[in-house]
Amino acid sequence: MLPDELDARLRHEARRRGASIADVARGAIEDQLPASTDGHLSFFAIGEGGPGDASEDVDRLVGRAVDRRHSDDSS
Repeated sequence: MLPDELDARLRHEARRRGASIADVARGAIEDQLPASTDGHLSFFAIGEGGPGDASEDVDRLVGRAVDRRHSDDSS
């Protein structure tokens, strides 16, 4: 399931912490995935009214949404 190198790093970290592989993996996943209270990804509602086409500006709009989420998380 995991590449060999990543599996080795995971096992090493679990031994280092004296924790189970599952606990280390769960913690890493929780640290990387955004918390969602309603099951929806928040950036799907980033469309801004006005001229333009969100499909043409998707990279800019997603980047702005990610920046907002990071600034909200650090507050």
